[in-house]
Amino acid sequence: MTETTDLGPEDRKIITLARSARARNGVPEGAAVRDETGRTYVAGTVALESLNLSALRTAVAMAVASGAKSLEAAAVVTDAGTVPDADRAAVRDLGGPDTPVLVAGPDGELRSTVSAG
Repeated sequence: MTETTDLGPEDRKIITLARSARARNGVPEGAAVRDETGRTYVAGTVALESLNLSALRTAVAMAVASGAKSLEAAAVVTDAGTVPDADRAAVRDLGGPDTPVLVAGPDGELRSTVSAG
């Protein structure tokens, strides 16, 4: 396992943003993605009667809606130990199979890094 402090500053930033979204909105997950220009998009879980999206899929959708052409990295803060296939697929669709997905716990500590592919 890699310590969060061993990450580069841009990866630490997206974990911090994801953690903040989770805490601020009181949702099960927070996520952030970084596009090819370095812009970040932050989201929490969406749980409406007519619309349910994970935080990571919401962040990817926000990036697409804002004109992002690719992703450099993604992060999700969650109690879950894994990233669902549908979430990894959304990251892969925009960033490609090698895009890293950082999975951190609610404390912000990195648990694992998986590829979108």
